[in-house]
Amino acid sequence: MTVLITASGSHGDVYPFIALGHELKSRGHDVTLFASGYFESLVGRAGLSFSPIGTAEDYLRILAHPNITHPTKGFGIVVGSLLDTLPQTYRQLADAVDPDNTILVGSSLAFPSRLLQETDNIPGVTVHLAPSVFRSAIQAARVGPIAFPGWMPASMIRGLYSAVDRFALDPVIAPRLNPFCQTLGLPPVRRAFNSWIHSPDLTIGLFPDWFAAPAPDWPSQVHITGFPLYDQPEDGLSPDVESYLAGGEPPLLFTTGTATMDGREFFAESVDACRLSGRRGLLLSRFPDQLPSDLPVGVRHFSHEPFSLLFPRCAAVVHHGGIGTTSQALRAGVPQLIRPMAFDQFDNARCLIRLGVARELFVSRYKSRAIARDLERLISDPTIAAACSRVQTRLHGHDAVSSTCDLLENLFENLPNG
Repeated sequence: MTVLITASGSHGDVYPFIALGHELKSRGHDVTLFASGYFESLVGRAGLSFSPIGTAEDYLRILAHPNITHPTKGFGIVVGSLLDTLPQTYRQLADAVDPDNTILVGSSLAFPSRLLQETDNIPGVTVHLAPSVFRSAIQAARVGPIAFPGWMPASMIRGLYSAVDRFALDPVIAPRLNPFCQTLGLPPVRRAFNSWIHSPDLTIGLFPDWFAAPAPDWPSQVHITGFPLYDQPEDGLSPDVESYLAGGEPPLLFTTGTATMDGREFFAESVDACRLSGRRGLLLSRFPDQLPSDLPVGVRHFSHEPFSLLFPRCAAVVHHGGIGTTSQALRAGVPQLIRPMAFDQFDNARCLIRLGVARELFVSRYKSRAIARDLERLISDPTIAAACSRVQTRLHGHDAVSSTCDLLENLFENLPNG
């Protein structure tokens, strides 16, 4: 079969779809991945055909926006940039279709894939990387710093979701999505995040059910498969990192994620926390201009290394709560300190705290003394160490990528023309 995969987001959002594409290609399928031109080399290393959505320069320009990680404004920037490319990406997908032999696979914001699924009656699969995209009035996800209180009735939660759609999300999406729908002969999309983004054919949650259990009111076509845990570790750690790691005790690792260009305050406070604690620190960022100019002895900066190889050799991981970083730290069995900023990060932090493997500091409280204090508690607490070990064990021996590809093949084989 021909598999057309559309992925949006940062490295942690694109890697899972590279993993799916690589596995599907190994099974003999023809796979093309559609993503920002920034990721062309990563997709090429996996041996997949690639079709760029915008340029690398476009991607970096979006990352440089001052509100990209704002808890409310960031959504409009990300979605707006994707809607800018909607007509062109739809045409790229349509041109790549092999009639009666194609399946569409799209990430949460793969609007072109959902539209092509409807206009051309092509089987489609939505793959969500984090549980917060699933709405439930019974087990509500945390959509920001404040969670829904336990006493709130389901009817009130549903009403709040409706208000969020009407006053926050639809005003961003509808004015640019629905005019294009009209040109395709489709009805307007309303409350896109209520149900439309979940493909009616098959929707997959690429996380384990012990991280976030499916709620009774999730869509019936949802299947949960597990974390993909893929980051192209084939080349190993760089010699410089190996030398640093061998030179002392396991360091504290600090990263704001690959989609953050304005982490100056984060890194400044993190470096001060290393000074206060007397511990070594490893700062991971592709954008070195975020870093303090004078790093103390024992604190080093590196651009990027495979998380799967690096995290197990660290004392703790401090990060933003992105799902890719979260899952790799769980596999490494190390405690986590989360500084959530936007998107799915607040809910991922909630899940980690519930598992007993993490603590959380909001941006306003992310100060050196609080960081040093919380990290010492995380590292020295045997209860947290035991929880990290239990979760690490649960990730052994389960191949979520293979299970997901089985579901895709099964969907296609059971179609009338499959």
